[in-house]
Amino acid sequence: MIYSSLRQAKAEGKKKLAVLLDPDKLRPTQLDRTLAMAAECGVDYFFIGGSLVVNAMLDDLLTRIRETCPIPLILFPGSSFQLSYRADALLFLSLISGRNPELLIGQHVISAPYLKMSPLEIISTGYILVDGGVSTSVQYMSNTSPVPANKSDIAVCTAMAGEMLGLKMMYLEAGSGAKNPVSTEMIEAVAGAISVPLIVGGGIRDAQKVTDNLRAGADIIVVGNAIESNPDLIKSMAEAVQRF
Repeated sequence: MIYSSLRQAKAEGKKKLAVLLDPDKLRPTQLDRTLAMAAECGVDYFFIGGSLVVNAMLDDLLTRIRETCPIPLILFPGSSFQLSYRADALLFLSLISGRNPELLIGQHVISAPYLKMSPLEIISTGYILVDGGVSTSVQYMSNTSPVPANKSDIAVCTAMAGEMLGLKMMYLEAGSGAKNPVSTEMIEAVAGAISVPLIVGGGIRDAQKVTDNLRAGADIIVVGNAIESNPDLIKSMAEAVQRF
């Protein structure tokens, strides 16, 4: 099971790297290069999702990856429409930093019957959107305000509340294409306040930022936009993770 392996990795101080693939943005030649680099460099997971993904595109992408690469596939859905049996697991995201009831529980109610019948491993995850310096797709589509980048106390209290509610992981996200990634100060503060695995993504563009985030307490690093334009970055980022 993916979640039990993540818990064990956290207990042992081992870090993980996930590459985020957005079916809306991928070109065929780019995908081939990304899959090859990810397999060669030992990427731990693919997160699959985006703000506007349609189901047919999602199924096609999952099928293609499965035929090419053994890396586990974890759905990172932007809505209840972005579901597929072709993945291994799903992050059951609750946008706990916002006050939009649809993304706190509404979409979950709609998708629950499908997920109950599916073979997917369901991992409840508290999603905390942090101001990344620009208006991101997540912010626009979710119609919520992000946590201010300099308000680590708000992020800490939000994460603690999510863990107390029973969420199995926390995800600090600056958003796709963020100008500023989540600060190490916020990561350190949140990591010190919770016991569940901490995912950090958004605006991570180089191996040094990967290293800084891991030292601050991140358990799983997610990279997306940076490798969309330069898949070769996967190598240096994977090496940074594997040094821990």
